[in-house]
Amino acid sequence: MSRWQDCIARLAATSDVLAPIAEGGDPDMAARAERMAFMALASGWFTAFADRDLPDFVPAVNTHCPLVGTNPDFIYGAASIDGAGQYLLTGERGGGLFLLMDIAAGGLGVLEPLGPSLGTIDFDTLALDENGCFSLLLSAERPEHWAGDWHRLDASALSLSLRQASYDWGAHREARIAIERIDIPHAPRRWNEVEIARRLDALAAYPGRLAGMALGFIAGQRRKALWNRFEHDDWAGRGGVEGQHYYQGLFRLEPGKVLLLETELPEQVLYWNVQLNDMLWTTVDWMNRQSSLNGGQAAIDADGRFRAVIALDDPGISNWLDPGGNAEGAIMLRWTGASSGPEPRLTLLDRESLAECLPLGTLRVDAQTREAQLRARRRAAQMRRRW
Repeated sequence: MSRWQDCIARLAATSDVLAPIAEGGDPDMAARAERMAFMALASGWFTAFADRDLPDFVPAVNTHCPLVGTNPDFIYGAASIDGAGQYLLTGERGGGLFLLMDIAAGGLGVLEPLGPSLGTIDFDTLALDENGCFSLLLSAERPEHWAGDWHRLDASALSLSLRQASYDWGAHREARIAIERIDIPHAPRRWNEVEIARRLDALAAYPGRLAGMALGFIAGQRRKALWNRFEHDDWAGRGGVEGQHYYQGLFRLEPGKVLLLETELPEQVLYWNVQLNDMLWTTVDWMNRQSSLNGGQAAIDADGRFRAVIALDDPGISNWLDPGGNAEGAIMLRWTGASSGPEPRLTLLDRESLAECLPLGTLRVDAQTREAQLRARRRAAQMRRRW
């Protein structure tokens, strides 16, 4: 069998991971699972030929590859590194709510095994020069001549993961960051046939790996019977923000029913959002649907609580969460930099009784206003840097 046929065989093995979906008897879900696999293949290309000697922050997930619960408010980036190297990061923080970088002993890159977090850097702790730019050195030891910001690099480090958050999409300039390895001479790479084959083999296997992760997460939620309720998780060391409160669960809508989401707000909170995902752990299209809301987009009721309505059709409530035609799916709410982590709750209601369950003064919208909101949302999402 040729190398090309080997790659095709590895890609075809993804069908083993997707088999339970296909066997479920829902052709629509089976087709969406196949689409997810191809999204994973496209996403994997960016890291399949990552070079630890010539690193670059590349997009991991975005509006066109909304895999494994992508946060609509985040712009993500990933770079492969060598824990024995020295790396200089320079650039501008940008105008978002925060810019965080996780150093990890592995991640979701095509050639990386999953590994624990080795520390998170908050770019707000870095010194800025007269032009508002930072310089950060990562290395095992701090060089004697280096007077700027420095962070120790563990020998097991394999990847850097960036996430920058924004409430007001497209209104601020995104971060601009360059990364370079400085302990070895600059030398452009030409991959040989052996290395190309190794990396293409890994890329061909990547859709099965990522689909397995997504379906495994949803299966775990199913086993816990988290229908229309939440569990708390912190995701620390597993791709999440350290110290962040995550509430996750599954939603299920019945004919003629809607779900009312209610929660108190922390007294202090840097960032929060709620988002809907489908049963493949793919985030519902947030560019064209209001499938997520954040602390800058949401309307807060007069009693200081946040309420939103999950419904297949627009209920005329400003805080509508559109599940994109999915009667079942996954839901996640995050509190970041919060003084507390209030637990949200979901209540299944008859659609006709929704109005009497909402407080007076609940912000409502008509069809014309919703159309304007969705068009503004679409424009704003496109204004952000996504790749």
